[in-house]
Amino acid sequence: MDARDIILRPVITEKSTNLMDDKKYTFDVLLTATKTQVRNAVEEIFDVKVKSVNIMNVRGKDKRVGRYTGKTARRRKAIVTLTNDSNDIKIFQDENKEDNK
Repeated sequence: MDARDIILRPVITEKSTNLMDDKKYTFDVLLTATKTQVRNAVEEIFDVKVKSVNIMNVRGKDKRVGRYTGKTARRRKAIVTLTNDSNDIKIFQDENKEDNK
C-alpha cells in the first residue's frame, strides 16, 4: 500500500494548530491503518523523524435534515509527534510567515 493512501488529509482545527507548537501534527488516516503504517507514511512523505503516534477512532455523529436522520462518516485520527531535531512539516506553516520573509 502506498504511503499517500494511508494519510488522507491534515486536520486543521484550533486545537490541532496549538499542538503544532509542540511538534504534534494531526491527520485523518485510513480506517485500517496501524501506528507503524502511519509512522512509515509520515516519514516517507514529509522526510521527518517520528517520535510517537497516537491513534483514535472518532465515531460518526447523528445529523438531521428535517425529519430525516443520518450519520456522518466515522473516521480515524492520528496525532504524530516529531523528534526535537526533526524539521517542521511544510504543509502546516502559516502562509503569512512565508510572505513576510
